[in-house]
Amino acid sequence: MAAKNFHKKTSAIIIIFLAVSSILFSCLNCSCSSRPARLQPAAQSAPVKHIILFIGDGMQLESEIAASIYLYGQPMNLTWHSSDFYRLPCTTWDVNTYNQFAYKHGHPYYHPVSFDPKLGYNPEEGGRWPFPLDAPVQKNYFLTALPLPPDGRKSAIPATDSAAAATALATGLKTDGGNLSWAPGDPPDGSLKTIAEIMREQKGASIGVASTVPFSHATPAAFVSHNISRSDYHRIAEEIIKETRPEVVTGGGYPGESGTNKFTYITESLYNELKNGLSVDYLFVERQKGKDGGRALLEVALKARESRKKLFGLFGGPDGSFEPPLPENNPGDPAIKRQTIENPLLKDVVEAALTVLSANPSGFFVMFEQGDIDWANHDHDYPHMIGAVWDLNEAVKAAIEFVNRPGDDLDWSNTMLVVTADHATGHLRLKRDESGKLLLRKGELPQRRPAKGSLAGQYDLVTYSTTGHTNEPVMVYVFGKGRGAEFVKKFQGTWYPGTEIIDNTQLARALGEAAGLRNWPTPEK
Repeated sequence: MAAKNFHKKTSAIIIIFLAVSSILFSCLNCSCSSRPARLQPAAQSAPVKHIILFIGDGMQLESEIAASIYLYGQPMNLTWHSSDFYRLPCTTWDVNTYNQFAYKHGHPYYHPVSFDPKLGYNPEEGGRWPFPLDAPVQKNYFLTALPLPPDGRKSAIPATDSAAAATALATGLKTDGGNLSWAPGDPPDGSLKTIAEIMREQKGASIGVASTVPFSHATPAAFVSHNISRSDYHRIAEEIIKETRPEVVTGGGYPGESGTNKFTYITESLYNELKNGLSVDYLFVERQKGKDGGRALLEVALKARESRKKLFGLFGGPDGSFEPPLPENNPGDPAIKRQTIENPLLKDVVEAALTVLSANPSGFFVMFEQGDIDWANHDHDYPHMIGAVWDLNEAVKAAIEFVNRPGDDLDWSNTMLVVTADHATGHLRLKRDESGKLLLRKGELPQRRPAKGSLAGQYDLVTYSTTGHTNEPVMVYVFGKGRGAEFVKKFQGTWYPGTEIIDNTQLARALGEAAGLRNWPTPEK
């Protein structure tokens, strides 16, 4: 679909959003932002055995559109934009965000039973869909700093942090910023069971986490550890490897010369234990100079599958994360180049992880994070963001291809695949002409302008308005060939009547219901 037609339809969608919601559904079914009209709820039979969750950290819809324009010349042409995916908007607010709005309006602070979802996110101010599918009614709703309770002497733009957002997706419960699967208020007994842990306990499933940022960082850590501080990297790493012991852990934080050159994300003793084979359950692979990281990771994954061992892969560059691929400025001819072969691409990580996890006939849960999207948007580094979204796109393709392989019991009748973001970062906006047509073209990168006191506005065809997170809704995409979509449908609009919005905690609950979990989420304390 041409960009011009996309934006004409987008304008029509916005008008319909503000008029009659029932008309919205039929219009969305014929636009590139539609839910697939042919997708029908799957029969409620056996629970799904395998859950594959992709998280594009800091990826707002405009980031997706930007990458799609660069790669394909069309605004909604990534793998998860196809009609094989069911699409819906999702809110991401945490307890801190809620309390900022509550403080502003004179309402009680967050309580897990009596809260008002519209204080966490108000569709009448922020829109019923993410920009550009719907424009915020209040232009500065996402960018106005609000006092931080209880005393209000400091202020910040209200938005979740990655730890609280990942906790919501991992546990189905809201918490404070900085908490990893721990209840708000930091009670001594506040550890919250994650979907990975419960799938292992109740179903005998294997579990895995993998990320392009350090493995002990907020998003992967929230699924397999519990802590009141996301910055407690050493304790988090120890809990992941020695207590939770996922079947697969792969991520950044490599402490060698090509990496951080220090033990920031893993203790030296734990690193040596893994490297020297003292942790007998894990086969270890790390970044090595001049060696193809993706190939090395898959070789060890095959050995782990054959020997029924666990897999630990440790990679990353100087800042701890994988160096993301970079796009070149070639109008009409997009080109993505790797900065180094020593780190695997996310698609390589997917191949290796699924090789190990799919050996378990009882199923698995795995979370894959492309975390460099967030880091790029924080830095207003548009090219790195494009490269990171491309990396995620290739990884989702790889997962779909893996499930489609014949000869095993992994197929779309027992597998649920979801792509989403934990929150939006940077308030990215692409410039458009008066008709709404995007000015960027296929293979084209915006030209940098000298920064003047701020990173914001440093490109000619792209603007960023903050270096932080925002409370904008993100998108959720559920692969619809098999099981999955019926579980998210039941939550649409329940917190926000007249919309299709779900919350990130509701997405977690949908995953739990799909897997047939009992008595989960656990009550907040």
